[in-house]
Amino acid sequence: MSIGLIALLDDVAALAKVAAASLDDVVGQAAKAGAKAAGVVIDDAAVTPRYVVGFSAARELPIVGRIAVGSLKNKLLILLPVALALSVFAPWAITPLLMLGGAYLAYEGAEKVFEALFPHEADAHEAQLTPIAVNAKTLEEQKVASAIKTDFILSAEIMAITLAAIPEGGIVMRAVVLAVVAIGITVAVYGGVALIVKADDAGVVLAANTSPSVFGRISRAVGRMLVRGMPVFLKVLGIVGTAAMIWVGGGILVHGLEEYGLTAIGHFIHHLAEIAGHAVPAIGGAVEWIVTAAGSGVVGLAVGAALIPITSLLLAPAWRWGSGLLRTRPA
Repeated sequence: MSIGLIALLDDVAALAKVAAASLDDVVGQAAKAGAKAAGVVIDDAAVTPRYVVGFSAARELPIVGRIAVGSLKNKLLILLPVALALSVFAPWAITPLLMLGGAYLAYEGAEKVFEALFPHEADAHEAQLTPIAVNAKTLEEQKVASAIKTDFILSAEIMAITLAAIPEGGIVMRAVVLAVVAIGITVAVYGGVALIVKADDAGVVLAANTSPSVFGRISRAVGRMLVRGMPVFLKVLGIVGTAAMIWVGGGILVHGLEEYGLTAIGHFIHHLAEIAGHAVPAIGGAVEWIVTAAGSGVVGLAVGAALIPITSLLLAPAWRWGSGLLRTRPA
C-alpha cells in the first residue's frame, strides 16, 4: 500500500512538473509573441481614443468598454479559430488576407488625411459612404462599429504576428498562446485607453482640491495641467493614430509583396534606411527604423489615396440602393 501510494505521488509530481513546464512555455511564448506585436499594439492604442472624442464624459468608459468587448470577440471567436484553420489547411491564404487588411488601414488613414486637407470634399465623400447619424445614440453606434471594424484589422495583424512567432508545435499549444496574447493585449490596450480618456476628469477632481497644504497645491497644479493638456494630447494622439494606420497598412503591403517575390519597393526602402543609418551612426538604429516607417507610410498613403475614389465608385451605389430599399419597404 505504501509503495503504491509513493508511486502515485511520484506520478502526480511528474504530471505537476509537466504542467508547470507547459505553463512556463505558454507564458514565455506569449511574452515573446506579444513583444513582436508591440508595434501594432501601440498603433491600436493610439487609434482608439479618437472614437470617443466629442462624447459626454458619462459615455466615454461605456464606449471604450463596448469596443474592448468587440475587440475580444474579434480575437477569440473569429480570428483565433480562423488563424489556426488557415495555418493548417490554407497557409497560402494568410498573406493575401493580411494585404487586404493593410489596404483597408491605408484607406482609413488616407481618408483622415484627405479630411484634414480638404474638409469640404471629405464631407461629400463621407456622405456618400456613411448614413447620417440622426441622434447621439446613432452616432455612438456608428463610432463603435467603426472602431471595432478598424480593431479587427489591427487584431488580425497582431494574431498573425503572434502565430508566426510561435515555434512549431501542437495546435492546442498554439491556440492557448494565441488566447493568452489576445486577452493580455486587449486588457493592456483598452485599459490604457480608458486611463487616457478619463485623465481630464481626474484633472478636474484634482484641481478642485481646496486643501492649503503642499499636497493640495501640488494636486491643483497637476489637475490644471491635465485639464489643459489632455485636449492637446488627444489631438496629437489622433494624428499619431492616423499616421499609425498608414504606416502599418503600408508595411503590411510591402511585406506582402515581398512574399510574392516583388521585392523592389522593400529593397529600396531598406537601402534608404541603411544609408540614413550610416549617416548618423550614433543613433543609426533609430534612424533606420524612422526611415523604414516613413517609407512604409509613403506606400500606405499612395495606396490609400488611390482607394478613396474607388470606394466612392463602388460603395456609393450600394449605399444608395440600400437606402432606397429601406425607404420603399412597407412599414
